[in-house]
Amino acid sequence: MRNPLDKSDKLIIANCSGFFGDRFSAAQEMVEGGPIDVLTGDYLSELTMAILFRQTLKDPTLGYVSTFLKQMEEVMGRCLDNNIKVVANAGGLNPKGLAHKLGDVAQRLGLNPKIAYIEGDNLLPRLDELQEKGEEFIHLDKGIKLKDDSAKTISANAYLGCWGIAEALKEEADIVVGGRLADAALVMGPAAWKFKWKKNDWDRLAGAAAAGHIIECSAQATGGNYSFIEEIPSYRNIGFPIAEVYSDGSSVITKHPGTGGLVSIGTVTAQLVYEIREPRYLTPDVSVRFDTIQISQESKDRVHIHGVCGEPPSDKSKVCINNLGGYRNSMTIILTGLDIEKKASILEDTIFESIGGKDRYARWDVTLTRSEKENPATNEEAFAYLKLSVMDPDPQKTADFSSGIVELALSTIPGFTATAPPSKGTPAIMHWPALVSGSHIIQKVFINGKEIPVDHVKPEPGAVVPEPVAVKIPEVPHGKTVRAPLGKVFATRSGDKGGNANLGVLAKTPRAYAFLDHFLTTRKLKELIGDMEEYEIERYEMPNLLAVNFYINGLLGDGVAASFRSDPQAKTLGEYLRAKVVEIPESILN
Repeated sequence: MRNPLDKSDKLIIANCSGFFGDRFSAAQEMVEGGPIDVLTGDYLSELTMAILFRQTLKDPTLGYVSTFLKQMEEVMGRCLDNNIKVVANAGGLNPKGLAHKLGDVAQRLGLNPKIAYIEGDNLLPRLDELQEKGEEFIHLDKGIKLKDDSAKTISANAYLGCWGIAEALKEEADIVVGGRLADAALVMGPAAWKFKWKKNDWDRLAGAAAAGHIIECSAQATGGNYSFIEEIPSYRNIGFPIAEVYSDGSSVITKHPGTGGLVSIGTVTAQLVYEIREPRYLTPDVSVRFDTIQISQESKDRVHIHGVCGEPPSDKSKVCINNLGGYRNSMTIILTGLDIEKKASILEDTIFESIGGKDRYARWDVTLTRSEKENPATNEEAFAYLKLSVMDPDPQKTADFSSGIVELALSTIPGFTATAPPSKGTPAIMHWPALVSGSHIIQKVFINGKEIPVDHVKPEPGAVVPEPVAVKIPEVPHGKTVRAPLGKVFATRSGDKGGNANLGVLAKTPRAYAFLDHFLTTRKLKELIGDMEEYEIERYEMPNLLAVNFYINGLLGDGVAASFRSDPQAKTLGEYLRAKVVEIPESILN
């Protein structure tokens, strides 16, 4: 095992973004806060791709993350002075356009960086050709062929791996931008370049991928969104994460000194179980075995990740397809005081009758949230909320929806008021996850007038399948129990995976994990969270991380940009579970 005190072979990779809209100042903070070798930024998600598509409707030359340009204007000179490489997927739907704009910024600043951009992920112009070759782009959850869906496809981007990044850095690029580069590839690419890894160095690549997954969502690895808020020393100026990656694929997760937040086994593990499914985590370059990850606290704000094993990737690449499924509109009405259910029923019947009936729309949804209290102490404590939503291919019908509701403001229930004024609605972008043969995917690196093709990583038949790391778990604790919220003992982290959601539950000790593994079955989860009853739920155990992960199929419908749920990204699901009161053994509660 690597000596954690040996610093001679490390590559310091800092992340400055976990989504489009993350803390703008983070790029400058990471560059100026201490020594780093690479600055990365992860800006893309299914929702971001939908946002970028809307940009292109107004201006076809857009489609990239504009804030990245402004960040580079602040740090480009310092990065060049200190030989800090920049790698980001901020190109979105237009990496070439972003590269040209970066060139304009450099020229204004009197700088001359080598800028590379990576293409090959955009399959939209090739969909007909690929379908003729037998690629059916079957929806991974619904089993439907893309050609059998009536919605208009507006984007189709294959996830690209790390080797285009490595090639660009080999060509001495200072800044590398791409479109749908896989999140973990932003760390894997620089590490593969630095340490001259081969494409079949599965364990090393897997270690870098694990580090990439940890730091990709910025402060979520350094205390942000962490369940045990009492452990976080300060939420002021939380430091963004840094991965010190070593030649053997191991890493240390840390942050700049003097910043807020916390880097602990808990904060890092919470991010490891974020937006995953099974313990075999798939990337275009390697399948990472999360059930082999070994994690330990090296020192304050330094967590050591090692022992990660990898397998060859499959011969398929994931494709993020977005379809324009129509338009959606929602309005939430406040119901106050007495007779909440009767008021809700009156509103639902009256509103839909006045606008032509529910059948007028392709989809509709009505959700009543009971939050009012008996004998309320304040006006707000008397509130319940009725959310009415519709979706339809006709934008005029959805635009008329909320204005039709407002017309009834003085002629329905007492106390009628809405949480927001009427709106025209927004496009309903429906996520369509699919696979495509890797043989159809070729990354292309463009730098200094050169076009360099990078082949997709191929499977390796007969490769050794790693065994999960052996973990000794004690017997399930018994004895006296106490009724308490699950969150008194367990942390959670939840998020969206297209139309599905994941819910990771973490224990702090082996004894607590023994109880968790025994107690929180899929059946018990549905008992505790009754609104999950209708969904198919998969359950995965990761004793090496003292964690259990649940994968809830279909919870988010057609994805975050088309979901009717109040929390379309399932961010609150974990904290919802933690609030549930159950019988917990006193021995682990204390």
